[in-house]
Amino acid sequence: MSYILNIETATKNCSVALAKDGKTILCKEIAEEGYSHAERLHVFIEEIIKEVGITYQDISAIAVSQGPGSYTGLRIGVSAAKGLCFALDIPLIAVDTLQVLASQAKVSSGLIIPMLDARRMEVYSAIFTPNFESKRVVQAEIITENSFEDLQETLYFVGDCAEKCKPVLTKDNFIFLEEIKYPSAREMSLLSFEKHQKNDFVDVAYFEPYYLKDFMMTVSKK
Repeated sequence: MSYILNIETATKNCSVALAKDGKTILCKEIAEEGYSHAERLHVFIEEIIKEVGITYQDISAIAVSQGPGSYTGLRIGVSAAKGLCFALDIPLIAVDTLQVLASQAKVSSGLIIPMLDARRMEVYSAIFTPNFESKRVVQAEIITENSFEDLQETLYFVGDCAEKCKPVLTKDNFIFLEEIKYPSAREMSLLSFEKHQKNDFVDVAYFEPYYLKDFMMTVSKK
């Protein structure tokens, strides 16, 4: 029996899920404009442990969404995951955020394109098959009317970019699954379990989130 605690904080969604043998037992999450991750994350973890009726010593590994995504959100999630790994002396698993997002799309054909907002018309994106196998690595790209024009398959777009990208990406084979907006720890369960089975761990001391872009601090105009 293998319990894994999954942490997803790469976007506005603060999400924690406890899984056993790759299946989610309990998930707690909330998506707020104010990014309440620092306040909510540890509360969710404590509540899940208590409600499921296990102890921290029953957890075999901690999995964290590695990015790309919000700089602050990723830092909070990774810091919490590292702290638990150090305290419990258990391994850390890193899971690709866009694969977690893509895993919510249940389609039988075509391609899944998860996209997360990266300011203005830029997005973080990747391409996956219906079986969630990678067809193109993660990259930051500026969306134009010519984006993805070389792909003839039906393309299913998921993520928080529908509002700004839908008016630009208008080809007949483009479908926006607007109900799938943020990655969730619920979809991390199987991905983290498969990595655990392969001993695919990252170094707790040196692991850093995959920011993809340098952090940019903005100055208030007030």
